[in-house]
Amino acid sequence: MENLQSLRNIGISAHIDSGKTTLTERMLYYTGRTHVIKEVKGEGAVMDHMELEKERGITITSAATTVRWNENEINIIDTPGHVDFTVEVERSLRVLDGAVLVLCAVAGVQSQSITVDRQMKRYNVPRIAFINKMDRTGANPANVISQLESKLGLTTLPLQIPMGAESNFQGMIDLIERKAIYFDGEKGEDVRYEEIPAEFADEAARARQGMLEALSMVSDEIMELLLEEQEVPADLIHKTIRAGTIAQQLCPVMVGTAYRNKGIQPLLDAVCRYLPSPLDREVTAKDNDDEMAEVPLKPDPEAPLVAMAFKLVEEAFGQVTYMRVYQGTLRKGTFYYNSRQKKRARISRILRVHADQKEDIDAAKAGDIVAVMGVECATGDTYCEEGSNLSLESIYAAEPVIDLSITPNKRADYDKLSKALNRFMREDPTFRVHVDAETSETIISGMGELHLEIYVERIRREYKVDCTVGMPKVSYREAPTRETPFNYKHKKQTGGSGQYAHVVGKLVPLDAQNPEPFVFENKVTGGRIPTEYIPSVEKGFRESMHKGPVAGYEVMGVQMVLEDGSYHDVDSSTMAFEICARDCFRETFRKADPVLLEPIMMVEVEIPTEFQGPVTGAISSKRGVILGTESRSGYTVISAEVPLSEMFGYSNDLRSMTQGKGGFSMEFLKYQKLPSRFQEEIVKKVQAEAKATAKA
Repeated sequence: MENLQSLRNIGISAHIDSGKTTLTERMLYYTGRTHVIKEVKGEGAVMDHMELEKERGITITSAATTVRWNENEINIIDTPGHVDFTVEVERSLRVLDGAVLVLCAVAGVQSQSITVDRQMKRYNVPRIAFINKMDRTGANPANVISQLESKLGLTTLPLQIPMGAESNFQGMIDLIERKAIYFDGEKGEDVRYEEIPAEFADEAARARQGMLEALSMVSDEIMELLLEEQEVPADLIHKTIRAGTIAQQLCPVMVGTAYRNKGIQPLLDAVCRYLPSPLDREVTAKDNDDEMAEVPLKPDPEAPLVAMAFKLVEEAFGQVTYMRVYQGTLRKGTFYYNSRQKKRARISRILRVHADQKEDIDAAKAGDIVAVMGVECATGDTYCEEGSNLSLESIYAAEPVIDLSITPNKRADYDKLSKALNRFMREDPTFRVHVDAETSETIISGMGELHLEIYVERIRREYKVDCTVGMPKVSYREAPTRETPFNYKHKKQTGGSGQYAHVVGKLVPLDAQNPEPFVFENKVTGGRIPTEYIPSVEKGFRESMHKGPVAGYEVMGVQMVLEDGSYHDVDSSTMAFEICARDCFRETFRKADPVLLEPIMMVEVEIPTEFQGPVTGAISSKRGVILGTESRSGYTVISAEVPLSEMFGYSNDLRSMTQGKGGFSMEFLKYQKLPSRFQEEIVKKVQAEAKATAKA
């Protein structure tokens, strides 16, 4: 377990275009993992190994690699920055111990930075903030630090101050060691430490004092030394920063420019010094055989195995499953128990991964992140030693907000399309597929236009299927607005034995903030409905959620409370109660004053200040609510909530309004009641489409 102390499992996360992949490429180079620095633009980065990633210059899928720095082994996962691929970030952070949050020195904290921070907090992942692009015009690290505190609520701890900025950025001053750091050589490979130049001496002294005062808030020892005006030893500073970072009381902040090869080596030092090892993390699993009791896991290679499958990739030779081993040792050729599927699976191969290159190994120990072959599973499945039945908390997957119809141009390609869609659903929990009952169209659903566009392009390239794609449609939801009682009896006589089921209770609208779209509560007492029929009632209710009676959209925000009912000794069955529940739900839901909900997006628009007026006006005309504006050196950032239905084609609109100088990002925020006039229009449209299909 000694070597676990020197192991780091980290993710590199950021808003799109913050330089995250460029940073990762430099890490690979300086650690000796690669011998050539590759750029995102041009030949494509090593970690962006998909052809689409190289063409578009964006990260679409997370990529894993392992590097060594000094005496430490670091497993790195480079995650996408675009919000449409947020599930890649989500599942990576679920299995990581620490992270580097990359921020642009000009743009600061952007919409995806906020999303990533929320994901880090969801899984209690400590982070180091790296302010990148210090060489850019308008670089303002002080402003970024202020945003980290105000927008993300972090207690920042700057460990460096820059020497110069923009084109004058020379390097940085290490506040702990009180040294100036320069980067020499063609690719910044030679790190040089010198005395602090006189022009920065006073600023460095003030910044160091501020750092020590911040540390004194989490360390009584440092506070005493400061009060006694004694020197604070560097070892104590490092120890305190590490403890504060792991406890998420502090967020160390560093600066640099990955593209200009400045600041990467000190960042690697900080990753090894301050981010946790597997030994520093408290992980628990639930015991499925003991009323879901919490079981603490130990990163001990000798303990019984517990591992999580967090990412699936279908390749030419079969499914590759990425796993994090939390406890025990994963061995090639051994059978393990999948606690969700409730079945055994044999691990035929274990692979150490570097982007798209793989190396066979015989075993993986606690703390390792590896890929395995020979198992069929889903994202979030737990594998454990035979004889135990543990499950780890699964991975959060956001609901898709946009739909697209897809049809192959040749009938012979239907099988290939089906194969592709099934594969993508297994790989990506935010990608959904269903067949419209009225139109018989195949509908794909995802997180945004780019998300679905990428999958359509992959179907064309990887499966050689030419498709016709419909216009993007908003994925609305249906929800009740008032509590409604139900008393429904299903009675059917068909020759021999009949069907009988009777349910009594109420439908209760859930609060919009409730994370679950459906809640079932059983309050039946005295055996009025036998216990073996209760799951069928829940199943009938739950299945009715897939298609609401208003306009055929998925239902959310429903609690069904079963209070009473009756049964028949001969005619009652699980099927009868399931049918009864389905019919009851449809009838009750119609009485509950249902409404349509529309997805509302958090939109962040960055434009030259001279275009602020027309852009703000255009957002308001799209039923948008302006939340605030912020000035950033000649640019204005507008934050707003806008319905998704109003955002189609916005990139073209914005380009024409700003002479091609504006940009925007958006992410799903919430579902909100659709104004009644729009609801009527949508219902009429859905009904008209259904009639047209019926005639055809």
